[in-house]
Amino acid sequence: MNNDISIAYFSMEIALESAIPTYSGGLGVLAGDTLRSAADAGIAMAGITLLSRKGYFRQHLDEQGWQSEEAVHWPVSDYLLPVNVQATVELEDRQVTVRVWRYDVRGSNEHVVPVYLLDTDVEGNSDYDRTLTDQLYGGDDYYRLCQEAILGIGGIRILRALGCTSIERYHMNEGHSSLLVFELMAELTQQLGDSKATTKHIEKVRRQCVFTTHTPVAAGHDRFPASLAYRVLKQCNPFKDCADEVCCDNELNLTYLALSASYYVNGVAKKHRETSRKMFGNTHIDSITNGVHAYTWASDAMRELFSRKIPDWRNDNMSLRYAMSIAYEDIWQAHQLAKRQLVEYVNKTCNAGMDQGIMTLGFARRATQYKRTTLLFTDTDRLKLIASHCGPLQIVFAGKAHPKDIQGKELIREIFRIKNVLNNDIHIAYLPDYDMEIGRLMTSGVDLWLNTPLPPMEASGTSGMKAAINGVPSLSILDGWWIEGCIEGVTGWAISNSEQQAKTSPATTNSEADILYSKLENIIIPIYYHNRDAYIAIMRNAIAINGSFFNTERMINQYVTKAYFR
Repeated sequence: MNNDISIAYFSMEIALESAIPTYSGGLGVLAGDTLRSAADAGIAMAGITLLSRKGYFRQHLDEQGWQSEEAVHWPVSDYLLPVNVQATVELEDRQVTVRVWRYDVRGSNEHVVPVYLLDTDVEGNSDYDRTLTDQLYGGDDYYRLCQEAILGIGGIRILRALGCTSIERYHMNEGHSSLLVFELMAELTQQLGDSKATTKHIEKVRRQCVFTTHTPVAAGHDRFPASLAYRVLKQCNPFKDCADEVCCDNELNLTYLALSASYYVNGVAKKHRETSRKMFGNTHIDSITNGVHAYTWASDAMRELFSRKIPDWRNDNMSLRYAMSIAYEDIWQAHQLAKRQLVEYVNKTCNAGMDQGIMTLGFARRATQYKRTTLLFTDTDRLKLIASHCGPLQIVFAGKAHPKDIQGKELIREIFRIKNVLNNDIHIAYLPDYDMEIGRLMTSGVDLWLNTPLPPMEASGTSGMKAAINGVPSLSILDGWWIEGCIEGVTGWAISNSEQQAKTSPATTNSEADILYSKLENIIIPIYYHNRDAYIAIMRNAIAINGSFFNTERMINQYVTKAYFR
């Protein structure tokens, strides 16, 4: 058992592989890609997360597009190794036992980054406590706070039980794990022989902690009533000792706890840094723009092409800039192989009647209002005219709505309604149960990646980065990473660039839809069908300019130099 760990990376969700449902979306996929690049780089890192025995949920869509959810049942022992260590966490007046499973993320040079998945389904725990690590983002506030105590406090205790005593940095990927701060303070007070924790101990702990904030949406930050925090954490002395300092407006905000106890804080894009600074007052926040693990998200055909033309690309993602010397025909043929896989999957799954020769648009996001899934359908008559006059279109959608997000579920139903209206003119498919595997098929197999969030609510976004690795250009609102990645007409196209667009008025929506339609009609579709070399040149630029930079190899190197070892 390797206990020589320098960096402990805590995340409520980590996407390890499609068959292991310990993730819900972008946060977990980013975490998984981070650990994969850490393994490639040989960094002494370990991941800590919850087991999520019942996953997030399986998504079922009926004929009208109404989403229903089903708990996931997956064979844990087929994918993970049990580790013979345990720890206990005090929740209210009871002791909850936590055991651990291990998954090894193996890098390109065989270096292993272990991921420890915490599990309370242990004999001796109450029936309720045995379910605390079952459901990702499930339950009520009480359930969630108990989960987060297990992740943060239990995670530190499991690391100690594993013999990991020389950790230099604790990286909190979002605020879910920030209760680890209290456990570090408890250790420190004991080491110093102090009777109680004070702000002095927070200051000392701060040097050990790194915090990445991901969401500019207030609802995405976990907050709990102070009365509930006192109830659940009643045996956590550092919390009780410092409650006045860490609770504000009669609530415990885990984001503010992480902010106050971390010496390095970053947003996940340059624009997100500015948005976060506005949200959190005078807090100093840096930025490290997200990336994707290039090898994981490249299609099989693109992997083979890169390995032939750029032999070092897997261990030196920056060398993808040499894609500029790859022949157009080679890029087109590799893309067509990936597109065939997607079209076959879509037709088999949705009976959609899609054609490989037709320009295919892709949109895969969490189904929630600010992602504006239906902006493309603001004027369906105009969209039909564009398809009939400029060249045929087909569109592939995917994405889950949170079980409690009724408006998000209605968005999916609206796409199904529009699908039936447009079916004779534009074929539309909505792939159910979006996961890593479907994400890879889509981002490599479509011809154009569409992204239409309401700015400035896109913290970063990484799906367009996955598309870029595969030579798929983006047509996107200028928000998140696309502000940095868009070179108009070179790597893709922007839908808007005005901060005034951050409103939900019909005039704003119509203006953005008009830009979207105009670029499809006057630029993108004509190039695709009538100037194929020009379109492939943009595909090649997407790889060489964006794929070579917006990857987690570059990102993890920035964490090393800015946060981990400075």
